[in-house]
Amino acid sequence: MATRHLYVVRHGAADPFGELTEAGQRQSELLGERLAGLPVDAVWHSPLVRATRSAQIIGRYLPGVAVREAAELIDHVPHVPDEIPPAWAGFFDGYDAAEAAAGARVAEALIGRFARPADAETHEVLVTHAYSVAWLVRHALDAPPARWLGLNCGNTALTAIEHRDGAAPALVLYNDMGHLPPELRWTGFGPAVRP
Repeated sequence: MATRHLYVVRHGAADPFGELTEAGQRQSELLGERLAGLPVDAVWHSPLVRATRSAQIIGRYLPGVAVREAAELIDHVPHVPDEIPPAWAGFFDGYDAAEAAAGARVAEALIGRFARPADAETHEVLVTHAYSVAWLVRHALDAPPARWLGLNCGNTALTAIEHRDGAAPALVLYNDMGHLPPELRWTGFGPAVRP
């Protein structure tokens, strides 16, 4: 039975203008080194600069592997709940119905393109953004749409999801930062106690 192996990662740390920082570049290099041991067929990335640059760096460690853009991996809010949890009220402040519908369409396209079995065994790296990672994990777990909220992931953290015919998706790994030294973990999160 053919399995589609997805290695889903958030881009490296970036500055407010979307350019990778020095830490983000190093995170991407370390992730590339980790992925070099896998039989990767393709690296797909969001059109945004921080994801594009991360994918290019990762691609240097995967000779002969195509690095391509996928519009479905763009940074977006995949779902706006009908009843917004109080802790998230400020986050969703100002979202209108048209924006929510546009985000839902992108989320549906993301699932339709990547969260399904393939015709042959494939190993694909998806370099995307925190919300897209959360949406793909939520989908793999068959969790309610609002459950994407709070599924945070670190920069270049590795999540692995397998899709095969006749079986539910398998979440193999989530938010693994084992390839990063402690000083490069958790970049992008606000101040908090971190394990």
